[in-house]
Amino acid sequence: MAAFLTPEGFAQPGVGAVLRERAVVREAGHYALAALSERGTRRRTPYAGTLPPRTGDPVLLVPGFLAGDGSLRLMSAALRRQGFRTYRSHVHANIGCTLAAARQLEERLEEISQRRGSRVRVVGHSLGGMLARGVAARRPDLVSAIVTLGSPVLAPGAHHVSLARSVELLVRLSRAGVRGLMAEDCVAGECARESFAQARAEMPAGVDFTAIYSRLDGIVDWRACLDPAAVPVEVAASHTGMAFHPAVIAAVAAALRAGSSSVLEVDRGESA
Repeated sequence: MAAFLTPEGFAQPGVGAVLRERAVVREAGHYALAALSERGTRRRTPYAGTLPPRTGDPVLLVPGFLAGDGSLRLMSAALRRQGFRTYRSHVHANIGCTLAAARQLEERLEEISQRRGSRVRVVGHSLGGMLARGVAARRPDLVSAIVTLGSPVLAPGAHHVSLARSVELLVRLSRAGVRGLMAEDCVAGECARESFAQARAEMPAGVDFTAIYSRLDGIVDWRACLDPAAVPVEVAASHTGMAFHPAVIAAVAAALRAGSSSVLEVDRGESA
């Protein structure tokens, strides 16, 4: 990867840092216990009390590198139970050109904004948060708030060597003629430089920005997640577990409520 993607002051987590990601198993258990407790509470509550009012603008969830919408399914379900109207990004696997992914995200935001008649709040995990930040800076008419989860916006190259190997594999496959994957230009050329610039563009007024990070992150340098333009929120979670850890979901919900602009009518239909 290009050296400019890892500015001075940031570094790849040590080889053994990835061992911290083993906590994801325990974190999955925390989610299961929280879901069971919540289910029991709903069963003891009269039906009318189990339908929370829709809260604020629609929420779009964007997955991280190598992941698809399914990786944020548990977070989406938890947020919907709290009254948020969530939407999928339609990203099946976040492994392609970042500029192309940003364009796809912008088109999806335009679709949701037109459908709902409002701006959209975006929650992005890792690379998904970096994409969200770039689009929010460019299109504040579409985005009212963003919440990033372990997104190394200050140093995209400050990630664990295991992730770097995955990037190298994608580049090799792209060279071999496989379409739709990250090419060398996406990680070391003008495409990478433009993507990095977009992810660090000045945030316009009127767009709330919360950066959730963890010092226990075994995949990225947590310092790279501390965007000066954002309100930082620290959690104790692994990088992978940020997609469903109950404490992270609570932090996301709090950030979304803080930027809530309206209360929408209850709609039990499935989100697009």
